[in-house]
Amino acid sequence: MSIQAVFENLKLQVLPDEFERYFSQMQYDPEASRSDLLVFKVPNRFIASWIEAKYASLIASLWEDIHGTLPKIQIFTQTQKQDVNNSSQEITKVTRIQSLFNPDLTFNSFVRGDSNKIAFDIAKNVSQNQAKHFNPVLIYGNTGLGKTHLLNAIGNEAQKQGKVVIYVNSEQFLNEFLNRINNNTMDRFREKYRQCDYFLIDDIQLISGKERLQEEFFHTFNELRNNQKQIVMTSDKPPRKIIGLEDRLKSRFEGGMCVEIIPPEIELKIAIVKQKCQINHINIDEESINFLATNVSNVRQIEGALTWLNAMANIMGVEISYKMVENAVRNNTNVNNKNITLENIINKVARFLNIKPSEIRSKTRTKNIANARRYVIFLARELIPNSMSALAKELNMKDHSAVSKAQKKMEEEIEGSEALKTIINDIKNQIQEEQDDKLS
Repeated sequence: MSIQAVFENLKLQVLPDEFERYFSQMQYDPEASRSDLLVFKVPNRFIASWIEAKYASLIASLWEDIHGTLPKIQIFTQTQKQDVNNSSQEITKVTRIQSLFNPDLTFNSFVRGDSNKIAFDIAKNVSQNQAKHFNPVLIYGNTGLGKTHLLNAIGNEAQKQGKVVIYVNSEQFLNEFLNRINNNTMDRFREKYRQCDYFLIDDIQLISGKERLQEEFFHTFNELRNNQKQIVMTSDKPPRKIIGLEDRLKSRFEGGMCVEIIPPEIELKIAIVKQKCQINHINIDEESINFLATNVSNVRQIEGALTWLNAMANIMGVEISYKMVENAVRNNTNVNNKNITLENIINKVARFLNIKPSEIRSKTRTKNIANARRYVIFLARELIPNSMSALAKELNMKDHSAVSKAQKKMEEEIEGSEALKTIINDIKNQIQEEQDDKLS
């Protein structure tokens, strides 16, 4: 059985860098495969989890279009023992779990804090009480705050109870929709998505502006809800702010439970760093943990920094030092910071302190304006490459020594006040997250 045609079609439907990074390392195992089961090998668990989560159903669909049978997908690491000689029922069960969810993303592994407690409680409730209390549920917030983790946790928990769960992101949903239209197999698409117990969809905002897809989703949504099936979605913003989303969908989303996850407080980020270190057997001292938690804006950046640190420590054969942590943070945030301007910082500080941006640039020396100016100076020195002389000119200050003095005073105040440190970090995180949204 040839797999080449499947990979050729797959290449047309994924980004070139994704195909090169992940699928080029994917090896088809013809001896272990059969018409109803495709077995692949990849170098590591990360690649396996990524392909399973995003593209397993698409691969199966592409195979079905060519060969006429819808197969199960199994992906093993090259060191993982294969067991494909189970009964058909066992294979279906194992494949469904492996191809949809990351088994590490559970409610037990989710670190709770004030910023995500309500979303966590609702997610756990719906995982145990299908469509009884909250339906639909929309969890929204910026990138890297745990929305996808909660979807995986719901799926893992629901499947333990024997529920039929479908989990896709909007990109995957769109790809399969287009593929089914092109192959005149929309009946199979509808059968798949309308006969599950739980329908979990990530990044629902990505269906905006796509009229035919929204039409199909609208009818799927109604069918599921009318039959008491659980619908859980994630988005980067609340329904009313999703431009290009039809009003009838906005109305239905808002008719359920919409809950926001906000950026984590510093205590929660410290707890997350410690948990990630424990899970991945990474040894970092307390000072480095605090520095990392203070200088990254979300969980995804924490994971990225720790992955880099672990790799560097293994390659160099050394213990992770505070200097290495500083480098990891720099490597992890430079891309996000490169397009941040002084205007971004001034506007964000002004909104946060409820003053006008023009007041920060003025020669006014009242206490609240002087404080705002120090906030701007401190953040500008951290986030953008402006010289002190340039900052003095932009902020109508005497010269670079005035900026230096304000910077030093701010550093002393932050050192003596955890509350102020938290405020500054919150503003910095908001600036960086807005930049992330512009780049995504």
